[in-house]
Amino acid sequence: MNALTHDFVPEMLGDRPFSDPARVPLKFRPFKALGHFRNLIKDKENTAEVFPIFEALPRRDFVPSARAYIASEAGRKVYGAEAELPPILDDHDALRRLPAGTVGHAYCDFMEAEGLTAAGLVEEEAKSWGERPRHDDVLAWYGRRHRDTHDLLHVLTGYGRDALGEQCVLAFTYSQSPSPAHLFLGYAGAWEISRRLKKVGAVDTPIFKAVREAQLSGKACPRVAEMPIRELLAKPLDEARVKFNIARPHYYHEVHRLWRETAIDPYDLLSAAKKAA
Repeated sequence: MNALTHDFVPEMLGDRPFSDPARVPLKFRPFKALGHFRNLIKDKENTAEVFPIFEALPRRDFVPSARAYIASEAGRKVYGAEAELPPILDDHDALRRLPAGTVGHAYCDFMEAEGLTAAGLVEEEAKSWGERPRHDDVLAWYGRRHRDTHDLLHVLTGYGRDALGEQCVLAFTYSQSPSPAHLFLGYAGAWEISRRLKKVGAVDTPIFKAVREAQLSGKACPRVAEMPIRELLAKPLDEARVKFNIARPHYYHEVHRLWRETAIDPYDLLSAAKKAA
């Protein structure tokens, strides 16, 4: 049972099942997703509204992708070495000991500037969990890696936490982890930005081109959630971007430039919309 091959995954890996027998398959519920999206656009910081959208728009290839990953030599190595990511990502003392210019340093800079922690994202998800059963299986572990690397994607791609930056990261992530929720949130969010800015007579900007560019960038990059994160954090940021085909986003920065030329703050689009109300 310990000798795994590339085409075989045992029912148990150590003390953890690959899939908890009590798991109930998620159902596709687009109207539920739309309701949570409406709540989210009222307050983009209300991250607890995001997780139900992913449950309502489940990724169809999630189980086979997890199975293929954990059946690979690289996946089994990561599974044994990185039990959970938040303790690694939140240990800024250790990350600051890495050389300047590394992904780890940039990650600390980003998280500290934004007042974020990896544990904080875990807490936000817990708020949306309610009374539903939790599963301690390999599928849950694989899913948590996608959740916990979200802010790392901001750092690697250069997209900020402004409204457009978040939509771009979601589109990038769709190509990494093709959940309909990523695509829905990325493009629905872009549409909401465009709709609000039309109210203030803002100049037309390539918002949807920025989101599409991010989607294509995610397709060119290997799956970050499947990488050994400790090794990634130790890489020079510029080197990592080149290695993983992550180019500087052109349209995202072009949109920001055009907005600022017309006195619109990319990080405070709500204020612009309220002025028009």
